[in-house]
Amino acid sequence: MKVTNYQGATIDPYSKGLGNVPGTSIQLTDATRLEWNLLDEDVSLPAAVLYADRIEHNLKWMQAFVAEYGVKLAPHGKTTMAPQLFRRQIETGAWGITLATAHQVRAAYHGGVSRVLMANQLVGKRNMLMIAELLSDPDFEFFCLVDSVEGVDQLGKFFGSVKKQLQVLVELGVPGGRTGVRDDAQTHAVLDAIARYPDSLKLAGIELYEGVLKEEQEVRDFLRSAVKLTLELSDKGRFARTPAVLSGAGSAWYDVVAEEFSKASRKDRIEIVLRPGCYLTHDVGIYRKAQTDIFKRNPVAKRMGEGLLPALHLWAYVQSIPEPDRAIIGLGKRDSAFDAGYPEPAKHYRPGTQAPRDVAADEGWEIFGLMDQHAYLRIPAGADLKVGDMIAFDISHPCLTFDKWRQVLVVDPSYRVTEVIETFF
Repeated sequence: MKVTNYQGATIDPYSKGLGNVPGTSIQLTDATRLEWNLLDEDVSLPAAVLYADRIEHNLKWMQAFVAEYGVKLAPHGKTTMAPQLFRRQIETGAWGITLATAHQVRAAYHGGVSRVLMANQLVGKRNMLMIAELLSDPDFEFFCLVDSVEGVDQLGKFFGSVKKQLQVLVELGVPGGRTGVRDDAQTHAVLDAIARYPDSLKLAGIELYEGVLKEEQEVRDFLRSAVKLTLELSDKGRFARTPAVLSGAGSAWYDVVAEEFSKASRKDRIEIVLRPGCYLTHDVGIYRKAQTDIFKRNPVAKRMGEGLLPALHLWAYVQSIPEPDRAIIGLGKRDSAFDAGYPEPAKHYRPGTQAPRDVAADEGWEIFGLMDQHAYLRIPAGADLKVGDMIAFDISHPCLTFDKWRQVLVVDPSYRVTEVIETFF
């Protein structure tokens, strides 16, 4: 398929977290021409920074993990909403990209993605029309979810009217959870409804999201019920796509999903698709905890050596030290997620010195409050910190950090900017 937009896009000189952009157009992937170096203060802070070597490590680690189980990977793109990163994931071996909305799907398509699993219901005339337009490209494959007869009827009638066929996955849910059918009666009602639209709807598989559950045994029971249903429908020839798709897995339970779903794998009949998204940049908060749990329970992860690495930092200046025990940092809610914990100091650099140093946990540096554009950093009295110093912060929850940045820098181990990543939230 032809990339009709975004590839070859230029750096936006008005985005935050960038350096001086000359009048000539500089492509996002050609940022080395600008000769920016983060430590030389060529970049306006605050800035969101990705470390190229860590991104590469995480890409290869997750692809190797799913290969151990013989399953496919369709990472959830809503984490970064960056087609440049989507293409890198696909080039590393991903089966496709997962997304959540019609707008996101369109952005991915124009960014060069040829297969999208929309892990959500497709509702509303304009949203359906956006997808129908993309389906005019025979090289583009798309899936969405259904969990109600009403939703099936709306999709069946609309796509019939525009003479397009839509691939759908029946979504399974749990009582008190999010979307998804709740019992066998609902499941079979939805399946029967799909069968009434053979020209416009195509039953392609089964999907679930296990992340609403908190206990491992609950997760395993839910996954096993999905495996049972998928095998039953496959044996009865109910799927219109070969192979049928069985998909699940957020970023917390992907190992358990791989273990349970791989039992349903049937050559040329059923393919398993996992959808973790936060692995690409990882974090030091909720996903580091999830990864620690995975290493405790999963033998494959244990033998794969070093796991996922946090690859995203927010760099900011010390703006003021108004009291001996606090510093004010030029970083705030406009720059970082704060729903799952405040940013954590990771590196400290004084311009003109040789290299950044790691900030140790026992130094007592801690963000204890955020405002729109400021962070309150607790420091011990006498800490070696000055106005104008640069601090790199680890984050928790990359999804809600990325959506605060239109463009994100990629740096090499010498902190030279090698690429600018564009986001589409």
